Amino acid sequence: MSDSTNGYERFAEAELDIAKSTDMPALLEQLGYQVTRKGRYHSTKEMDSLRIKLRRTWFRYSENIGGDAISFLQHFHSMSFVDAVSYLLVFNGYSHSTPSFIPSPAPSIKNGEAAAIPFTLPSANDEHRHVYAYLRKRGIAQQVITCFLDAGLLYEDQPHHNCVFVGRDSSGKPAFACKRGTYDKDGSGFKSGVEGSDKGVAFPLSCDPAVNSVHVFESPIDLMSYITLHRELRGNALALCCLHDGALETYLKQNPHLTDIVLCLDADKWGLEAAARMSEKCTSLGYAVSVQRPPREKDWNEFLQSTQQKNKIEGE
Repeated sequence: MSDSTNGYERFAEAELDIAKSTDMPALLEQLGYQVTRKGRYHSTKEMDSLRIKLRRTWFRYSENIGGDAISFLQHFHSMSFVDAVSYLLVFNGYSHSTPSFIPSPAPSIKNGEAAAIPFTLPSANDEHRHVYAYLRKRGIAQQVITCFLDAGLLYEDQPHHNCVFVGRDSSGKPAFACKRGTYDKDGSGFKSGVEGSDKGVAFPLSCDPAVNSVHVFESPIDLMSYITLHRELRGNALALCCLHDGALETYLKQNPHLTDIVLCLDADKWGLEAAARMSEKCTSLGYAVSVQRPPREKDWNEFLQSTQQKNKIEGE
């Protein structure tokens, strides 16, 4: 962690405050940990001696070390100070490619505990022009975009014109939402979960009782990319919006007829590790599990774009 002194000067004080005040249970779920609640504290199944206090600081008793979200990424994920702060800024909704940023308010504290934040969808824009343009630029078919918009799974917010992906529970009620900026470059930019979202729901598509399999993706854009490539997939799919399998557990419980799971996670280090972990767990529960990775590139959207570029070149 010796690079922190040099790294401080690269960030404004407000940026460092944003990184340090990261909601750690949400961060750990995004990183693939299974977060648990222990009285006034949070912990994880992977590190039982870890304690997260007031959702902002951590301490691991087995190592006698602790700190904030920045030091967590440095210690457990071998990030430099600069990389850790940059990662947390994007996680919290800040990006240099985003026109403006309004930090989420810190949760209120009552009786030593952070109060639950109610789930509310961001305000909708009157049109979806920015969403269409952005997703078309990412290679998603227009018919697929229209289908998601018509189903109430996607819309454009205001005033920032982000893509808002809406996850609905078994009754059809919105229970989860995540935002993706439409101003980013080369796939890097604003990403944020909506406060109060139920990560046990995430982003599911409807399940056909006549189909016994479910396809599982990391993000809604990867799911839409796969559907663009494989139009026969119309439902029985789920985007986890992280690398935690809580939403998959929910989907399987709500659809007990399912017998097969197709893991379509990213082909990077984190996606491969998560696929191995989920495969072992689901296989032990009696499911037939297969792993389907993009034939090339890191994820399904990158593969979609490279395929379209390759077809364009060959067609010239």
